[in-house]
Amino acid sequence: MMLLDDLKSLLSTPIDPLLEHSDKYRLASILVVIYGDEPLVVMTEKPKDMKFHAGEISFPGGKLDPDDSDLLETALRETNEEIGLTISRDQVIGQLDPVITLNSGFLILPFIAIVDKIPSLSANAEVEKIFHIPLESFLKTEVKDPDPSHNRIQEMYTFEYENQIVWGASARILKQIHSCLKS
Repeated sequence: MMLLDDLKSLLSTPIDPLLEHSDKYRLASILVVIYGDEPLVVMTEKPKDMKFHAGEISFPGGKLDPDDSDLLETALRETNEEIGLTISRDQVIGQLDPVITLNSGFLILPFIAIVDKIPSLSANAEVEKIFHIPLESFLKTEVKDPDPSHNRIQEMYTFEYENQIVWGASARILKQIHSCLKS
């Protein structure tokens, strides 16, 4: 069974919350929050009426705001706004490689926070539902994405939880976590 301390050592990386980027993509960031004895990962379902990513399962996060000092501030602010969870900069233990979205033109920098426990969460209007997913069994559901239209930009994967398919940028972030834990 995975333990939080093991996850911390395997997922800890230097944090560089600034990205060099072209004008081709808009910048965004997300926060992967892992907590608890089991451990669990927090994900959200987007409302069906959203402009981008409607109904998709994703991590809390969003686009860089002009007032944000860097992409880590974006991820922390968006996580607080979307699910009412306050994570401090010193609780963030690392980051993953940036991923791009297939349809909406975002370059997303994923950050990772590992905490012992979290308070009860409450979704704002940008979140339909909050999931607390057992990380170990969730990662075992990884398969190559069978939809050829999803594989245009890079190799794609899917993960499954309670008959919900996680794909796209969120699945590529999970794939990075899975690869770090297998190495």
